Amino acid sequence: MTSTTLNAGALHRPLGASDYKTLSLAALGGALEFYDFIIFVFFATTIGQLFFPPEIPDWLRQLQTFGIFAAGYLARPLGGIVMAHFGDLVGRKRMFTLSILMMAVPTLCMGLLPTYATIGLAAPVLLLVMRILQGAAVGGEVPGAWVFVAEHVPARHIGYACGTLTAGLTGGILLGSLVATAINTHFTQPELLAVGWRVPFLLGGVFGLFAMFLRQWLEETPVFIELKQRKELADEVPLKAVVRDHRGAVVVSMLLTWMLSAAIVTVILLTPTFLQKIYGFDAPTALRANSVATLALTLGCVFWGALVDRLGAARTILAGGLLLAATSYAFYTGVRADASLLMPLYGLAGFAVGIVGVVPYAMVNAFPPAVRFSGLSFSYNVSYAIFGGLTPMVVTLMLKNDPLAPAHYVVALALIGAATSFFLKRDPVR
Repeated sequence: MTSTTLNAGALHRPLGASDYKTLSLAALGGALEFYDFIIFVFFATTIGQLFFPPEIPDWLRQLQTFGIFAAGYLARPLGGIVMAHFGDLVGRKRMFTLSILMMAVPTLCMGLLPTYATIGLAAPVLLLVMRILQGAAVGGEVPGAWVFVAEHVPARHIGYACGTLTAGLTGGILLGSLVATAINTHFTQPELLAVGWRVPFLLGGVFGLFAMFLRQWLEETPVFIELKQRKELADEVPLKAVVRDHRGAVVVSMLLTWMLSAAIVTVILLTPTFLQKIYGFDAPTALRANSVATLALTLGCVFWGALVDRLGAARTILAGGLLLAATSYAFYTGVRADASLLMPLYGLAGFAVGIVGVVPYAMVNAFPPAVRFSGLSFSYNVSYAIFGGLTPMVVTLMLKNDPLAPAHYVVALALIGAATSFFLKRDPVR
């Protein structure tokens, strides 16, 4: 993989007040937008009951619900490619602000949708449309956020910046977990089915509009400004140059994204449902454990991001991938044997999932500035659409014959990620 140095002239500059302001606002806005995108999965069981016919088998209802959840991932490439195209040509900040509005509106609408009992099959169709719009928005948000913060900070702090931003995104998952825990604790099951499930989506719409307001305080990245001043912006469709000239970087970035999606989707997003369906935990306990794991994930993103600035991407991803494989297997097998191990083992696995905070560092450095947004967005979103989108259904189907399917899936992908580290340039220790 070709490594492109960012902000080379400011390599040794320490992080300043403006850097911390950018990181804080970007991370907070990302957390609020990512909450909107993932809150669906925490109420998958309830949504399945409300938006599909009551007479169908439970496993089929769950599969269809996860299918709608997956549609958001399948829509990511289109939104990501379009926003990245304009992000490389007209500016990172404009697309960074647009994505948040595109997320807030459909999330608010989801909280107002009529259910199957009211309008029949139109209910899941409308839910699917809203989910597709969410996917298009997050397709531009995540890669755009990584590029935005990486191009603002000194080169020797890019790992920390990407880790912090990713921690912000995972903080959105934590917020979703906490909101879901509170709602499941304070609403009875009939109340949850009647109105309680709507609350997190309505909150999400408000969160999204607030995040859009925050982004008016951000400034365009110095790297893009310099490219524009030097007239070095892409003189052709950026994606065309990516596919033609940077295929190796695309392949490695897609493999790393596959590991990222397996870790986030399976260990963090789907496991609360698995804990209830397979291991027999009640919803509040499963969600509290998920909050512990997601908090550990958030801290892990910052830890691994800071570590990559010292060790380089290859060493860090190799170590993190092996740790992820070991802790994930220990979690799923350990909880199955002893329920009292739920909290510590889930927390440890969550911390290991934090290795995903290093993936954007590797991808940002893989593409030159003129096509960076398009290269990262194409690789990340296409890979996430295929692997992240299909993961819920694949693991659900695997579970019919393999009670340890989540463990086996995550371990396999963690080892693939670790192996991919051998194809990364071995950065010198800094």
